[in-house]
Amino acid sequence: MRAHWDIFCNVIDNYGDIGVAWRLARQLVAGCGQQVRLWVDDLAAFSRIWPAVDPRAAAQTLEGVDVRVWRASFADVEPAQVVVEAFGCALPENHLAAMARRSPPPVWINLEYLSAEDWVAGHHGLPSPHPHLPLTRYFFFPGYTAGTGGLAVEADLAARREAFLRDDAAHFWAGLGLAPPQPGEWRISLFAYENAALPGLLDAWADGADRVVGLVPEGRIVPQIERWFETRPLAPGDVRERGRLQLRGLPFTDQDVYDRLLWACDLNFVRGEDSCVRAQWAARPLVWQAYPQAETAHHAKIEALLALYGAALDPIVAQAVADMWRAWNGIPGAPAAGDAWAAWQAQRQAIAAHARAWPGRLADAGRLAEKLVEFAENRLK
Repeated sequence: MRAHWDIFCNVIDNYGDIGVAWRLARQLVAGCGQQVRLWVDDLAAFSRIWPAVDPRAAAQTLEGVDVRVWRASFADVEPAQVVVEAFGCALPENHLAAMARRSPPPVWINLEYLSAEDWVAGHHGLPSPHPHLPLTRYFFFPGYTAGTGGLAVEADLAARREAFLRDDAAHFWAGLGLAPPQPGEWRISLFAYENAALPGLLDAWADGADRVVGLVPEGRIVPQIERWFETRPLAPGDVRERGRLQLRGLPFTDQDVYDRLLWACDLNFVRGEDSCVRAQWAARPLVWQAYPQAETAHHAKIEALLALYGAALDPIVAQAVADMWRAWNGIPGAPAAGDAWAAWQAQRQAIAAHARAWPGRLADAGRLAEKLVEFAENRLK
């Protein structure tokens, strides 16, 4: 069934919300044959992750998605059959009223944040009637198990990743001014929020036995790197070296190029939700930094994903992974970043083998776009 969808997204400063909403919109169109209108309140920020976006256009079509500006004074439009508010962004009141007038009313879905916590499956799909209007909102939780809303992924992702590694990786590195990786060299992507563990990790890399080439996209961690090097700003294309460490500045890039960076690197330090999921699908080792929340609520998310990710690992390997993630997220009791790195590095072969197999385990959760379509179709009948 080809349905018309409205997706509303409020852009948050770290681009995670629009990253997930844009990826979902593309997958609904290209992979599920749906018609999607994406309402975004900050096109300039959106253009950072998808440069084809024209920040001045009130309406434009990108990748088959009808992209619209979501202004505070929201114009009256006919609601779609399915209305998705991404992460509780609160729909315009006049649009809610229009939804209530439609017969039958749209399927109204609140797309929630991803978590591996146990409670997610029990809350997935629960209805919440509007207190005044004849509308019901459903809470749709992405997740890592079959009883959740699944994970954002394209059906052909694994094939595209393998084709890239086989045919295009050398060209990708050349585009960054680098030769293919040499024996004994690490290629590590480093995308993070501000992080107290960073100086200790950089010290460990600089003083280590192996050469480390770090690829650093523009972002909030760059000022810390500049202070560590005690040098001028690290702009895209700049190179800084100390000891066995070389860091290279990269421009803030679109989602597809970032995927290729994750595929090409030996290890990926990632932040937030969308980058974490893409790093897992990359079949490479990762270290995740969760978005910091009040009262360290994000620590529970980290521990839940660690429990799932490390369940099949040898206990010593699982401990090395957990200590590195905890050190990187500042969880009390974690070892210092340099010590965590040494333990992680000692288990790198087992960790890499686990990362290669992990996407097969992720597939059991199902694809987010397909599960959303199935959920909506069951309520449109």
